Amino acid sequence: MSEAAVFLVMVGVFVLLAMAFKVPIGISLVFSSATGMLVSGRSISLRHLTEGSFGYFDTILIILTAMIFMKVIQMSGLLDTLTAFFIQVFYRKKGRLLLVVMLLIMFPGMITGSSTTAVLSTGALVAPVLIKLGLPRLKTAALIAMGGIFGMVAPPVNILVMIMGSGVDMPYVGLTVPLLVMVLPLAAGTALWLGYKDINIISETKMRHILPPSLYQKFGLRLFLPLFLVFFLLLGESLFPRFFPRLGIPAIFLLGSLSGIFSGKRFNFFAATQNAVQEAMPILCILAGVGMFIQVMTLTGARGWTVISFLSLPPLWLYAGIALSMPLFGAVSAFGSASILGVPFILAMIGKNAVLTSAALSVVAGLGDLMPPTALAGIFAAQVVGESNYFKVLRFCLVPALFELIIGIGFLVLTPYIDKVI
Repeated sequence: MSEAAVFLVMVGVFVLLAMAFKVPIGISLVFSSATGMLVSGRSISLRHLTEGSFGYFDTILIILTAMIFMKVIQMSGLLDTLTAFFIQVFYRKKGRLLLVVMLLIMFPGMITGSSTTAVLSTGALVAPVLIKLGLPRLKTAALIAMGGIFGMVAPPVNILVMIMGSGVDMPYVGLTVPLLVMVLPLAAGTALWLGYKDINIISETKMRHILPPSLYQKFGLRLFLPLFLVFFLLLGESLFPRFFPRLGIPAIFLLGSLSGIFSGKRFNFFAATQNAVQEAMPILCILAGVGMFIQVMTLTGARGWTVISFLSLPPLWLYAGIALSMPLFGAVSAFGSASILGVPFILAMIGKNAVLTSAALSVVAGLGDLMPPTALAGIFAAQVVGESNYFKVLRFCLVPALFELIIGIGFLVLTPYIDKVI
């Protein structure tokens, strides 16, 4: 069977299992990888499947330790305290309040690289506050969903870029500025567009009744120790590499998590770790499955065929293919879209700056978390506000998502000029 046929069979089996039979994404990727080996005339090789599952091991460690860190600062009371502080400071200034709320929603996604984490942690925390301030439920859910996606593609942790970088041997450096240039205007514009008209100014008494509990009075600055430690170590590695040891992102998150044991209210650290692992497991399984899929594509020649096919496309069709295929494939998995499509697209634009190209592609791929039928960000955001029909939420996400797509594609087109500036 030809390489093209192998690729189409693998994708077909994957989509059939994931969409028609509702098989978990990670398991669907395993079965599609095994099918690819069989239809190519090879037997199922456990060695290749095992090697592939470790292809994104570094990324898996980052997500796992980041999820533990988020769970620790949530259990210690730091997350509630931060939310209460910012709302108390900005509740009389609608524009600044919306910008701060958007940043709070994005924060878990920026740390973990997962939109779902952002929606279910700070998204669930600020949703009752926004509704009581007058923002309609559907707009609240849309704001949370878009904030989760913006957080997923924002620095310092962008899993989509890490996946694409692993496929083209590109180190994860130099991405902070280009990602911020794209994400910050989108986040600010979306927050103001969705919320400025409906948010109300309330009295101080009402404001205090809707605030989550703050533990600052009890623990003081000690409560912020995990956050300070993580940022100190991350910035130290980047700005002063001669004086700071290369601990690595997983070790930094783990140290921050351990410091949380002594920083705030008491909690069971091992129970928090178990909960974090349980919540992270679906994402980790997807990454292991994606690694197998890419390994088999490489083994059978399907990966080379996809790269050559994309290389032969004229520029206009290439950009159109990116704008359509990456978000649509992301309906199954944004991580799968980054790996299966993002890597060939980077190679097809090999003459451009790979760092800028991967950053722009990650912004486009992030829209996959809004695409039905999975639409992870939209579904969970709807659940947070008690809405059963997530399509009503997606209706308010349409305009911000369109602008995100335009900025991502525009960044790709203008990469040669942006490269001279950044």
